[in-house]
Amino acid sequence: MRIDFPRVPFTKDYAIFRKISVLGNRLADLHLMKSKELDNPVAKYEGDGDNDKIEKTVYDEQKKRIYINESKYFDHVLPEVWAYCIGGYQVLQKYLKDRKGRLMDDPRHFCRIIAALTKTQEIQEQLDEIYPEIENHLLPEELPQ
Repeated sequence: MRIDFPRVPFTKDYAIFRKISVLGNRLADLHLMKSKELDNPVAKYEGDGDNDKIEKTVYDEQKKRIYINESKYFDHVLPEVWAYCIGGYQVLQKYLKDRKGRLMDDPRHFCRIIAALTKTQEIQEQLDEIYPEIENHLLPEELPQ
């Protein structure tokens, strides 16, 4: 487990620990889709016609849109959110690829996923700013015997 999983740094400084635990709780709630932050999605499901079938997924970086077919798309999707990977998979692309040939029966849920990834990136930036403080106040690692 020392090789395959990320190390969780524990800090001696309670104030720093408190900061990162608040951010960690926010991340957990976002990823479990339980956060109230998801109630105002950043993306919108738009397009003409009544074809809601997920056919060919195309991301248009200039327009910041994810097309699911020729006429329907999700608008306001940042390139870094489209490219976001977890576990080696591009999250949004994988979601749509797994549903290819089916109807987009819950576009609101997909918009909430986009919001969760957007907020995740914001939190990761905050964690990156705090991380040097954590490293300066680490508890010593004790390996199990």
